[in-house]
Amino acid sequence: MLLENLELLFARDLEKLKTEISSYKDENNLWQIRAGILNSGGNLALHLVGNLKHFVGLVLGEFSYSRERDKEFSNKNIPVADIIRSIDETITVVTATLSKLTHDDIARIYPQKPLGTEMTTANFLLHLYAHLNYHLGQINYHRRIVEAN
Repeated sequence: MLLENLELLFARDLEKLKTEISSYKDENNLWQIRAGILNSGGNLALHLVGNLKHFVGLVLGEFSYSRERDKEFSNKNIPVADIIRSIDETITVVTATLSKLTHDDIARIYPQKPLGTEMTTANFLLHLYAHLNYHLGQINYHRRIVEAN
């Protein structure tokens, strides 16, 4: 049941990410930074894609992916269409990976220690889902702040 729910929730909220990125009235605003804001909406979207393609797609699903985490925060002015395409790829990778995992798989220890401690794959997947939603909320606020007026 957990796997099925995670698959639905990741797909649903990655669709919400596409909606948020597409909701910027001016594509340039996606990359704006204001006082007190560390990351743009565009960079947060790139970070979420890189994070999920790496930790779910590569590590668990054995999909080919080479993460360049620094570029997730330094790349700028990527067209919205390219970001949407990358989110679509992420949805495909995440749902394909989760659909092939078993309950025994997620009860095992996650193959890496990305948070510095050992945890089950189920716990790490829950962390990744929370991480997605944390940044999804930041993107929503970013859009409303930079496009206020």
